[in-house]
Amino acid sequence: MTKANLSGFVKRKMETKEQKITVKAFGMIAEKFGSGQIELTGISTIEELRKALFDQFPELKNMKFSIAINKQLASGNASIPDGSEIALLPPFSGG
Repeated sequence: MTKANLSGFVKRKMETKEQKITVKAFGMIAEKFGSGQIELTGISTIEELRKALFDQFPELKNMKFSIAINKQLASGNASIPDGSEIALLPPFSGG
């Protein structure tokens, strides 16, 4: 493979790499998971994450929870960078 061909191969390989994220759950959400953490691939937005979670854990559809991306609360259909740590946070109150 020539240098030009190798460069194109590496670029194509990087474009097809599936994004991997770690999802950590707390409280009752972790009970639904059966563990405190799962890994998902191919997820790049909050909307995709919710769909994947609801498909795998339908009982989550009836639960309220917040989503944090790399320790920052997220809203709407925020982007999820590759390698992110996602936290699913049940409702909490301060005191």
